[in-house]
Amino acid sequence: MKLYESKTAPNARRVRMFLAEKGVLDQIECVELDLQGGDNISVEFRQKNPLAKIPVLEFDDGTYLSESIAICRYFEALYPQSPLMGTTPIEQANIEMWQRRCEIYFMNIVGMGFQHTTGFFADRMKPIKEWGEVCVSGAAKFFKLLDAQLAHNQYIAGDSFSVADITALVSIDFARVIKLRMPEEMSHLKRWYEQMQQRPSVGV
Repeated sequence: MKLYESKTAPNARRVRMFLAEKGVLDQIECVELDLQGGDNISVEFRQKNPLAKIPVLEFDDGTYLSESIAICRYFEALYPQSPLMGTTPIEQANIEMWQRRCEIYFMNIVGMGFQHTTGFFADRMKPIKEWGEVCVSGAAKFFKLLDAQLAHNQYIAGDSFSVADITALVSIDFARVIKLRMPEEMSHLKRWYEQMQQRPSVGV
């Protein structure tokens, strides 16, 4: 299998972290793409994913799977040991709820803030600086929700490390590109973040 990705992209990073937690990252051939150079919008790559987004998983039979959480779900089913998406119905639902919250109200907003305030992809989209600033402000508010959740939980979705933690972590790290940092007074969030730094998957 091949994984088309970019190490600077948060969606690709969360798949790498997920695979590292499963202990199978070294079994996948990772193909680095130059996003700013336009590798992902080439005719060749659009045959792999018509939306021109990464990551994309290529199977040995020549078929493809895109969308980071879809790829994670595939590997969760393939390697159910050390589950990262829950086991019981309520645990799975709770992890899905927090993963979605971290993705929709934080990761995606950080991404929009980056695209619209930096003009990184100005050659293929029209940046709207005012919208980007709104997104940066919205992403900053999510820190408070995470801090409140972590006041009573070891991890984002409860007592076990999960894909929700991966999504939150890569979003927090990527937010640095829009000069967004965790507020110093959010002790629960800081405790969790320091705990995350001890996991080997963070550095892959």
